[in-house]
Amino acid sequence: MSFIELLFIALSLSMDALAVSICKGLAVQRCKFRHMLICGLYFGVFQAVMPLVGYLLSTRFETTVQSIAPCIAFFLLFTVGINMIIHADDNVEQNTDFSFKCMMPLAVATSIDALAVGVSLTVLHVPIGFASLIIGGTTLLCCMVGVKFGSLFGKRYKSRASQFGGTVLILISVKIIWPFLSRFIFGK
Repeated sequence: MSFIELLFIALSLSMDALAVSICKGLAVQRCKFRHMLICGLYFGVFQAVMPLVGYLLSTRFETTVQSIAPCIAFFLLFTVGINMIIHADDNVEQNTDFSFKCMMPLAVATSIDALAVGVSLTVLHVPIGFASLIIGGTTLLCCMVGVKFGSLFGKRYKSRASQFGGTVLILISVKIIWPFLSRFIFGK
């Protein structure tokens, strides 16, 4: 997997957290740097940790699933992408609470898809440490910008961001499965 593909995965995974960050930005009267940093750190750290967790869970089963790795990666990325598109118009509760009690569930909820991607990255033999840093760093930056963006422009772009992220994940999943399918269909 190339760096560009990994960056697209990172951007796609950050879309849920970006959407929540935009909503958090909408809710604050005045956007401060600390609001941006809190969202960025919560979402970025969780997006970085979850692929590691997925990787650690999947390494126990790697030899068993090696022959169907492209199918697993396709299924996980495709499912996450479809889910992001389906739930793109879901409303996220707006509040100005940036406490641990509020941010922790949001960070976990928006990073569950990164857990599945961690499993996919394992079977694709992508260096998980580097991938986690890219995913976490990308999410951190997107969310910091998202809070500011939300405070400036409103919630009209939340749905589009989630739809874009889902579409990119679906396209990457098709790219992963295509060689497997072409061998099956065309016998090559």
